[in-house]
Amino acid sequence: MSIPPSGTQRAVRWYPPAYDIRVETVPIPQILEPDDAIVMIKLAGLCGSDLHIYRGHEDVDADLTCGHELIGEVVALGASFHPGATDRPELYSTLRVGDKVVSPFTVSCGECHFCRIGFTCRCIHSTLFGIPKLPGGQAQYTRIPKAGGTLFSLSALAAQGKVDATSVSDSSLLLLADILPTGIFAALQALQHPKILPVLTGRAYPTSGFIPDSAISGQGATTLQRADRVLTIAVVGLGPVGVCATVSLLDMLATIGVQQGLEYNVVAIDPNESRRRKVEAVYAAIDTTSKGSGSFTVASIDEGKQMVQKNSNGAGANAVLEVVGNNSALKLAYELVRPFGLISSVGVHQEPPIPFTGREVYDKNVSFDFGRCPVRAMFPLALEILLKRQDVFGAVGEEASLVEKIVGFDEAKESYELFDKGECGKVLFNPWL
Repeated sequence: MSIPPSGTQRAVRWYPPAYDIRVETVPIPQILEPDDAIVMIKLAGLCGSDLHIYRGHEDVDADLTCGHELIGEVVALGASFHPGATDRPELYSTLRVGDKVVSPFTVSCGECHFCRIGFTCRCIHSTLFGIPKLPGGQAQYTRIPKAGGTLFSLSALAAQGKVDATSVSDSSLLLLADILPTGIFAALQALQHPKILPVLTGRAYPTSGFIPDSAISGQGATTLQRADRVLTIAVVGLGPVGVCATVSLLDMLATIGVQQGLEYNVVAIDPNESRRRKVEAVYAAIDTTSKGSGSFTVASIDEGKQMVQKNSNGAGANAVLEVVGNNSALKLAYELVRPFGLISSVGVHQEPPIPFTGREVYDKNVSFDFGRCPVRAMFPLALEILLKRQDVFGAVGEEASLVEKIVGFDEAKESYELFDKGECGKVLFNPWL
């Protein structure tokens, strides 16, 4: 077992009941369990999900170290990490002090049923970073429980020639910790949903998906017309996760369009003009071959409703990606979606009841996919899109950049305030500035 540094560190701390951010000196974390790793943080993200605690919406009644997005370097490992570790996740035998790693926002052991099947966010050991029980990444050092199943080794990928560390910045790679996989997850939940299959396959339900081998063929379904195979998808919310969802969705649709001749329309909606301008700049920066042949519109709420109706001949969107996490966004998603459509929601919702009734959902045959992204399982796909879309994710502070700025902890309080008001975009913290 290697020994982490001792002494104290600086960390961004939150105090209840709300809106109280302080930068304080706290002890450097130590190895507590054999599966632990200690990571020295290079960059930590400020995420929209951090605002739920910041605003006092998470019923947290104890102070905590903030943050759940981090990239850093391993400085200490528990006794479980050694070359002879067998029958365990690969990192227990290969991870070394000095390796560069990125961590998802939840702990995942890599060994339970949920991890094996790919639902890593529901690991039996799942714990969020940035809660009283587990200090977060907005610090100079942090402890990673179940590190062999949780961490993603960028050093291993570099050694395999899959990532060029000299051409991909830490600010870009940090996006793997949460918002890029979450955006991809929102899009993937829609495109993999059985209700989309008739559009993708050209076959009417239920023969568009699995049916028993013994099923008796009927009179024959009406042949799908060209208009039936036009896919309309709306994205509600164009903050950092919404940008990731939009970019990922366009990338996937461009591929499907080439493979299957799919026609599609994407409408990206947000009431905030600065966010709409950001997405317009992002779309302009994407090279032509990656935009696909479909239409893309950035719109306010009222404009978005009109565009969805126009693009779908009044039917509504086949799918809506909801990436805000409040009832007004959910209500809008329900209004936009067509009968037999689906809503893919990755926003972190709070206690208020869902803003529609069981009767409304029944009468529209709406499907819902809610919940947390299994980030650890999504890493390979997210890395592929990250490397492909360096025109959006690679730079900092440019018109089309997702990351707006990198600041030190001295600007933490102000950054939270501005981000909460929608007056700045994605902010990263360098704990050593």
